[in-house]
Amino acid sequence: MSALSASIPASNPTPAVDLAAVKARQRLAWAAGDYAVIGTTLQIVGEALCEALDLHGGERVLDVAAGNGNASLAAARRWCEVTSTDYVPALLERGRERAAAERLQIAFQEADAEALPFADASFDAVLSTFGAMFAPDAPRVAAELLRVCRPGGRIGMANWTPTGFIGQLFKTLGRHVPPPAGMASPALWGTRERIQDCFGAHAGAIATPARHFVFRYRSPQHMLDVFRSFYGPVHKAFGALDEAGQQALANDLLDLFGQFNTARDGTLAAPGEYLEVVVTRR
Repeated sequence: MSALSASIPASNPTPAVDLAAVKARQRLAWAAGDYAVIGTTLQIVGEALCEALDLHGGERVLDVAAGNGNASLAAARRWCEVTSTDYVPALLERGRERAAAERLQIAFQEADAEALPFADASFDAVLSTFGAMFAPDAPRVAAELLRVCRPGGRIGMANWTPTGFIGQLFKTLGRHVPPPAGMASPALWGTRERIQDCFGAHAGAIATPARHFVFRYRSPQHMLDVFRSFYGPVHKAFGALDEAGQQALANDLLDLFGQFNTARDGTLAAPGEYLEVVVTRR
């Protein structure tokens, strides 16, 4: 355990949880379907986070749990030296394809957010959009983000909130396919308390404004079809249920979409709240 790990308070999960088994199941879930189909719609969040971090050309930037590379591409467009990492090779390949299409220079490397293969203080900015928040060992993830960020550098995250659209989507999934006992919700990363617990002792400053990303689909049913086919956690949840269970989950998700939908023309426009995190490393 690193000195940083030892100084960051542990919260759920409890020691009884088999974190390695949880991570293995998560990897399979995110590799299922094709997250890139949905991930690419979130590009604006990566752009906004890079602006919030005030990235400058030539800065060394690490994107952790990068998925198909939204924040990586955004940083590369600002002429940063970008390394994009994820533990799902298929998602890194989607990022490579996008970078090649835009002729952006990005290094891609398979890596676990809980054990980053980089030296201390290697990067000027470390960021993650809706990625590192899903790793099961929150204190270890925070310690790694802090470790590889240089003193005076910035850590930026975009994390879904518990009460927002996606936080409630995961709560709905959990009612039908319960998570392992003792596991903390990843949406706790979308609370100011979690951010303070994880980074406060090592931060010169912390900003955590609430933001919204609006999910836009042709209809609520269209969003359900896309998420069921391509969004790993939803895809795997449906696969774990029998026909009656699948129908019950579909009904509950459609009800949830209706609660958040602000469109009145039959389409879907659902604001999803997230916490925009900018930590200045002490």
